[in-house]
Amino acid sequence: MSTHSKLYRRLNRHILLTFMLMTISFLLFGILTLDLVRVLTLNASYIVSNGWSGLMDGGLQQFLELCGSALGAMAFYVLFKLCEHVMTDRLSHIRRE
Repeated sequence: MSTHSKLYRRLNRHILLTFMLMTISFLLFGILTLDLVRVLTLNASYIVSNGWSGLMDGGLQQFLELCGSALGAMAFYVLFKLCEHVMTDRLSHIRRE
């Protein structure tokens, strides 16, 4: 009985698809995290300096969108790490049963 998920087994069978997915997830992670910390810092600074009116003028909406970007980036990072694990196992000839 295999302890790996269906996704892991599918990625292990289709190594070219895994490599393409790994590349795409790497690029999307990079795009989503580009300047994320700087923009979050600026957003927090804007909210602190303007208070409630800063939140109502779009500071809260921007903060929530930035949190969504961070969550999306983490999802792509996890997908990248899964693909990396599959590729590493496959290339090092680790076979688990």
